[in-house]
Amino acid sequence: MKKIIFLTLTLNLLLSDVLFAQDRTPDFMRSVGKMYVVVAVIVAVFLGIVLFLTYLDKRLTRLENQIHDNDQKQ
Repeated sequence: MKKIIFLTLTLNLLLSDVLFAQDRTPDFMRSVGKMYVVVAVIVAVFLGIVLFLTYLDKRLTRLENQIHDNDQKQ
């Protein structure tokens, strides 16, 4: 029970800070140039996911072809 109360209070404090900072955060991020860093990180993560899925698809296709070839030989 103490853990739930502690977690609720902690989340409340974190969310209240986020809600109060919303009106000035975008202008601050743009003025300092950090907005571009955030966009670059998001793009890098997205490209990493796309490259990983492409690699995984090629590997699975190769395995499927091997299974199909083995089935035809038998």
